[in-house]
Amino acid sequence: MDGVAVEVLNLEKYKSEVHRTLISKLDLEKLSRVDSSQARQVVAGIVSEIISKQGVPLSFDEQEKIQADLLDEVFGLGPLEPLLRDPTISDILVNAKDKVFVERAGRLQKIDIEFRDDRHLMQIIDRIVSRVGRRVDESSPMVDARLPDGSRVNAIIPPLALDGPSLSIRRFGTGPVAGNQLVELKSITAEMLEVLSAAARARLSILISGGTGSGKTTLLNILSRNIPQSERVITIEDAAELQLAQENIVRLETRPPNVEGQGAIRQRQLLINCLRMRPDRIILGEVRGEEAFDMLQAMNTGHEGSMATIHANTPRDALTRLESMVAMSGLNLGEKAVRQQISSAISLVVQVSRMSDGSRKVVSITEITGMEENIISMQEIFTFTKKGIGPDGKVVGLFAPSRIRPRFLERIQLAGISLPQSVFETSLEVN
Repeated sequence: MDGVAVEVLNLEKYKSEVHRTLISKLDLEKLSRVDSSQARQVVAGIVSEIISKQGVPLSFDEQEKIQADLLDEVFGLGPLEPLLRDPTISDILVNAKDKVFVERAGRLQKIDIEFRDDRHLMQIIDRIVSRVGRRVDESSPMVDARLPDGSRVNAIIPPLALDGPSLSIRRFGTGPVAGNQLVELKSITAEMLEVLSAAARARLSILISGGTGSGKTTLLNILSRNIPQSERVITIEDAAELQLAQENIVRLETRPPNVEGQGAIRQRQLLINCLRMRPDRIILGEVRGEEAFDMLQAMNTGHEGSMATIHANTPRDALTRLESMVAMSGLNLGEKAVRQQISSAISLVVQVSRMSDGSRKVVSITEITGMEENIISMQEIFTFTKKGIGPDGKVVGLFAPSRIRPRFLERIQLAGISLPQSVFETSLEVN
């Protein structure tokens, strides 16, 4: 082990000693009643006092680092705090105490941050889940929680996690993404966005399909801004992620079971209740179970313009998954009846995908045109075709319209919205 590694190791060991001394001197109960900024000043003063009394030769930078780390330990989430302050990080993945990965610009990378031991990581997990009234232990070794900024957290601990506690944080983002930002990032063309925005204003029901981290929620947030302020919107989510700008909005979130396994509130129960709350539109964060049938019923009975996301790889797969979910509702419906419900409820399926270079793209906008015998008929309005990888590692491809006149255009025109014919004729090459 070289001298630098020994120095780093000793610094970490010394920081642990200072931390133990600090905890013995703090009255945490009194500290919790003091203003946060004032409490941080008090603790910073105590840390400086401990370091000066112990007389260990430290540079100014080393003292600053120890002080900052200990403040994060006492008031925040320890080693995770600097990562949570970094706006370029979208995901934080702790595989084990000494294996931490982050996602930046769609790419995962290992970073040089470690927890002291499994116990230290467990303390951080406990701190996160206790804030939202949850608990994690051997009897309940998996937990979903949320940080104050809305970021989603999942933790799983031994005996289910073989290499020690594991923590996954999906960042909420610093603020809502605007549609023009997606156009600038070449995730969608201005023409495709114009068509989707018009569809949302004209109360066409939209299903956004894609894989994990493909940008479904981001696109749903953007499209929801086309809902008029005069309409009452109710959102239903497993974990609150939507950032809607509407004033007339009610946000609902499911509840997991308690320690005894009782008291869970599922999306289907919230959806049935929400129908009694006079919504104009319902936005389902993600359809994943038996609530699919109730969602289709709502879209077919006066709640047009509702939106939802679904995990699927293609628009056709999305409809197949929807059929499977309706079957989960326990209703003895025939295959044709289910497909008729789907074809009359949903107007558009928007497929989003995460590319190999980390970018997200809207790869297909597909219209559901009705039924042909027992099959739901669909036609693609826009597609993105990947052609390869450029010298800079970026995906090269083509956004192109099918040049088919969509049937929903008549509904858009009846809503008083005018779309120029050019939006269905313009292509864009991405390189």
